[in-house]
Amino acid sequence: MDSAATPEPKPGVLDISAYVPGSSGKAVAGRLFKLSSNETPLGASPKAIEAFRAAADHLQHYPDGAATALREAIGAKYGLNPARIVCGAGSDELIGLLCHAYLSPGDETLYSQHGFLMYKIATLASGGRPVVAPERGLTADVDAILAMVSERTRIVFLANPNNPTGTYLPYEEVQRLHAGLPGRVLLVIDAAYAEYVRRNDYSAGIDLVANARNVVMLRTFSKIHGLAALRLGWAYCPEAVADVLNRVRGPFNVSHPAMVAGIAALQDAAFTEAAVAHNERWLPWLSDRLAGLGLTVTPSVGNFILVGFPDADGRRAADADAFLISRGIYVRRMEAYGLASCLRITVGTEEANRLVVDTLAEFLGRTDG
Repeated sequence: MDSAATPEPKPGVLDISAYVPGSSGKAVAGRLFKLSSNETPLGASPKAIEAFRAAADHLQHYPDGAATALREAIGAKYGLNPARIVCGAGSDELIGLLCHAYLSPGDETLYSQHGFLMYKIATLASGGRPVVAPERGLTADVDAILAMVSERTRIVFLANPNNPTGTYLPYEEVQRLHAGLPGRVLLVIDAAYAEYVRRNDYSAGIDLVANARNVVMLRTFSKIHGLAALRLGWAYCPEAVADVLNRVRGPFNVSHPAMVAGIAALQDAAFTEAAVAHNERWLPWLSDRLAGLGLTVTPSVGNFILVGFPDADGRRAADADAFLISRGIYVRRMEAYGLASCLRITVGTEEANRLVVDTLAEFLGRTDG
């Protein structure tokens, strides 16, 4: 017996840099503004909160392993066949399940240069090889993605809109991407921020999934519905893919409190509309004000903006982040995405938005001196 030997994880696991969530830190002068995780500033629907509280009376029971009522509610909301819907503990779990089910060692996933970090993490955890396609103007480039498809490509991830850039591909471009992929490659459209998009040329991907055998659309309750703490997401899939995911997921991967809160959130259209209206007002306001300070603002269709800072002593993104933290404002650093000169800022409450602008104006004025 070799007493010095230790268990070794499978190849790829030790190459993972653990995902670091947005920081919330400590309050300053009794105030804390967390604008680092793209959470909705309106909280959750009162109806969802009420449903969650009522579920506390039944915590001794296992949840419905098929998430039947939730899938039916999603189907009714979007006009989808519930049999083609798979629910999970956030879309993060569904990304991991797709990689687990469709990647063999050495198989490749493909995604754009500044795509969501979970694509790389889930790929490596499954023994796959992540491949990154360059972007154009901080936007996914269909031609660049197609040029990098190889015989080992099994999944193409497309965040649309993309986090952290806030950019998107029009539906015609998504269709062109799909048309250029071999049928053996699964196109996964991650539409976590779809509810915020108000562009005539945008589609979350429902129509594409309905008419293809190799497209999956992911959605989440964590953003506009304000249920991030409950970890709830769903996938709309071809029947064969839904069958695969149901074979590999845990038998009770979604909790009962999450299910009933999700159903209530879907049914509270007025609350969702209020969240959209808030973002429609404050996203352009925040973008315009920060651009007016001389900062580089990437046009966004989500509930956040990517802000670029100058490459000058005392004025860099890291300096701005430290200054914001000193005032109790927490935004997201972007080094992990290869965007060290940028900060990602979530659209917050009116108070938070105005304070961000005032604080960054003070920061830039201070460094001018």
